[in-house]
Amino acid sequence: MAGEGMFTDIPVEIGVVFEGERIRKQSMHAELGGPSVSEKFELLEVVPSGDITDGTVHLIGPDLADMEPGTVTPFAIHIRAAGASLEGDMESVMERRIHDFCNWIEGFMHLNQRNAIWLRADKRSVGKGLSLRHVGIVLARLYKSALPIIDEIEVTLITDPGEVRARYARALGIYEQRDARSRGMTDEDVDVFYGCSLCQSFAPSHVCVITPQRYANCGAIGWLDGRAAARVDPKGPIYEIPKGECLDPIAGEYEGVNLVVREKSLSDISRVQLYTAFGYPHTSCGCFECTTFYVPECDGLGIVNRDFRGSTPTGLTFGTIADSTGGGRQVEGFHGLSYEYMRSPRFLQGSGGWERVVWMPAAVRAQLKEYIPDGLRERIATEEDVTSVEALMDFLRSREHPILSTREQAPAIPESVEQSPGRAVLPAKTGAGQNPGTGVVVTFRNVTIRADRIFVNRKMP
Repeated sequence: MAGEGMFTDIPVEIGVVFEGERIRKQSMHAELGGPSVSEKFELLEVVPSGDITDGTVHLIGPDLADMEPGTVTPFAIHIRAAGASLEGDMESVMERRIHDFCNWIEGFMHLNQRNAIWLRADKRSVGKGLSLRHVGIVLARLYKSALPIIDEIEVTLITDPGEVRARYARALGIYEQRDARSRGMTDEDVDVFYGCSLCQSFAPSHVCVITPQRYANCGAIGWLDGRAAARVDPKGPIYEIPKGECLDPIAGEYEGVNLVVREKSLSDISRVQLYTAFGYPHTSCGCFECTTFYVPECDGLGIVNRDFRGSTPTGLTFGTIADSTGGGRQVEGFHGLSYEYMRSPRFLQGSGGWERVVWMPAAVRAQLKEYIPDGLRERIATEEDVTSVEALMDFLRSREHPILSTREQAPAIPESVEQSPGRAVLPAKTGAGQNPGTGVVVTFRNVTIRADRIFVNRKMP
């Protein structure tokens, strides 16, 4: 357990052993934030010394014991820290440690970041006396223990919906100010990238590679934040990655990145291409803000965000797609994204960029309208336009989406393979410039399949 004697006044155990603990709905006492709540956030700010009283924990709104079992509520965590060596550039990376430290608490789960947070407290821990004030105390002590440059810290937890709402817009404004700092920088401007292993308790083989033009999947850490984190805590979960030789400037493959990812993933992942959803795509944990999904009928990519509650044209929900995307695996066509990465000029450049995107929720399209190339924005369908793959194909034809001309130029499917609406093209590993839509073709027509195992083996020449 963490810091023997450090948490004797806390009614549950505290330690890294509880990282990765999942609290299912049937065992939860309360859900704080989460996908069904529109307003929730966590924020850490650096403030002048003397502006706060060290170790103070404030709770605005009901505590866990005051909530009925099964309660779902808006929620916010606001931490203010002071120290002679603290700088504003350190806020994002210190804020991201909320994820770690909350998950050290027995029976308390924390997922995601910023305004996408999702926390649960289980019935057993609340029954033992766990309160949100205890959570605040644990956060304050772990922060000062892990980051000695913090001299003073104050933690505020908010469950009052009106107070969360009143502070929400300011938090969003601070996130935008942080993100805007590194826009304009390019990968060629720097000699090192940064790696983040904060989520390996949930996805052991996942390593997030952060460059000036590729934000972390969670959307909380950019290149400048990575630099600050490595400087503050050189042996911590965020570290330098020497770029090494550029092996593929389009897909974004670097010798140094491959070496570090192979080491940090314990050889589970040997190659990573930063700017493509095919070939050797960047891995994902579970904290990504959005994800791509492959649409074989048009060889295109859809994008769905965490807050989208409906079904995509393929019939899959965000949760189902996220299960295919996360866990530190490389699954072609399924690729975790942050909003800030989608604002990058290198966004999916190895997979055709924005011209490969055929569908996204209307809210995401509106949020990124300034970054989608002119003339393409209205050619990308949303849930307001289509609800099925067939309707999507009709929409793409009517709007003359460029994916259709790209698809027509792809090598033809062998005549021996029947083409039907049930066909699924599974993209093969490809190098830069190759069409990833040419691979294994699987046809299903009016069949019911029951199998314990399915093996797909490539026949070598």
